[in-house]
Amino acid sequence: MQPYIHYLIIIAKSVTIYVFIIAAIRLFGKKELAQLSIIDLVFILLISNSVQNAMVGNDSSVLGGISAALGLFISNYILKLFLRRSSRFSKFVQGEKIVVVVDGRLLQHGLQQSMMSVEEVQMAVREHGVKDISEADLVVLEVDGNITVLSKDYSHRTVKRRKKPQLGRNP
Repeated sequence: MQPYIHYLIIIAKSVTIYVFIIAAIRLFGKKELAQLSIIDLVFILLISNSVQNAMVGNDSSVLGGISAALGLFISNYILKLFLRRSSRFSKFVQGEKIVVVVDGRLLQHGLQQSMMSVEEVQMAVREHGVKDISEADLVVLEVDGNITVLSKDYSHRTVKRRKKPQLGRNP
């Protein structure tokens, strides 16, 4: 077998695993993307370890690793192109936002669709500086897994900003 065919096979395997992982994450719930718990992190690490051999097999060479990475980079680039160019494809792959709370009322359909518990919604509301679900005007699970909380007639929206270290300044 030609040496380059071996690397093309690694690329094809990597692309197949990439598509499978995206489909599985989409099928089993999008909130895991932005809200990783320790269990989710361990799960992702175990998945990456379990599919490694399926992608590269016994080839632990640098070229084998580069082939797998190249296949993943190309797949990711093409997927992002399709997501930007087709709203229909984007909706199919990423789903749609899910409204969980409207005017302080928890929507059961939104809760079930988002696969969130009442406790998770309550925690998200508190993280945004709103005391209780009943005080939130709108809570939305966005397609990227982030949760948006609007309160006070949709005019108060919290934004968390990281503090940058102040270098070279003396107090």
